[in-house]
Amino acid sequence: MAVGGSGVQGMESGQPRNRYRRSRAPSVTWDQIIDPVSWVKIAVLSLLILWLYSHDIESMVTAWVHDGNWSHGFIIPLFSLYFLHQRREQLLGAKRETSWAGVGLIVFSILLYLISIYPLKMGYPRLIAMLMTIFGTVLFCCGWKVIKVTWLPILYLFFAMPLPQRIYVELTMPMRRWASTFSAAFLDMLPNLEANATSVVIEGFYKGVPFTLNVAEACAGMRLMMAFFALSVAMAYLSDRPWWHRVILVCSSFPIALFCNFVRVTVTGILYVMVDPIYAKGGFHTALGLLMLPLAFFLYWVIAWMMNKIYEEVEEGADHA
Repeated sequence: MAVGGSGVQGMESGQPRNRYRRSRAPSVTWDQIIDPVSWVKIAVLSLLILWLYSHDIESMVTAWVHDGNWSHGFIIPLFSLYFLHQRREQLLGAKRETSWAGVGLIVFSILLYLISIYPLKMGYPRLIAMLMTIFGTVLFCCGWKVIKVTWLPILYLFFAMPLPQRIYVELTMPMRRWASTFSAAFLDMLPNLEANATSVVIEGFYKGVPFTLNVAEACAGMRLMMAFFALSVAMAYLSDRPWWHRVILVCSSFPIALFCNFVRVTVTGILYVMVDPIYAKGGFHTALGLLMLPLAFFLYWVIAWMMNKIYEEVEEGADHA
């Protein structure tokens, strides 16, 4: 039986029982979708949004440059543009019409922007207001049919917006505690080594010599989780899979980030205690964090491979027995 295709189809003996359909790459060009006059309108509206939120955009880019937790923000807009490029065939077929609901959303976003300045005096709501303004502008100019295609590329920009420091600390503290607890338990099983975790600090003895390790914010796993969550959403959006495949890909980000962080903290502890403390800081520590990326990609590949064993990819237009 084929899933995601057009009805029930026969199947040769020995073939997987479940299938999902993968669409062929579209051959639509952007000049078929947007005429020169529309390009001018897009440029004008983009400049207006950039002018209105210039201060907030500058602060956001500064965070990308100086805060390693949000350095992935540079590639998020590129992913959004790529999503639109991949869905250009749907955009060509989407009917364009004015939707006044977009005006209401724009007005609401501007009110949120003003309230965030005073009395809230908070910067993060202004970033959310910018995202709502972009969404409302597309809705007003193009209507719901286009929003149905573009909603995720627009909302995907959320991953580039740095969280407030207070919220970030509250989210990372439990992850630091989990990492220290599991790493201490693993280290305690090694010969000649005793380890115990107290909050975010790992203390113990190696061959009678005491040591102390502090799981810093950089090791909390939040950086990995945000980047992996953005990656999993991209994979789920771009792949023509059953909906539950996509949910699994997105939900797997949290355990994958936790596992990679546990591996990172544990390996750091082993190098610090049993080799040389220099490997737990500076460039060595950063390089170890980068090595977690291949591990995460491998884990995603394993999950996708397992799901592919259940559902077989079928090229659109392919013949089936």
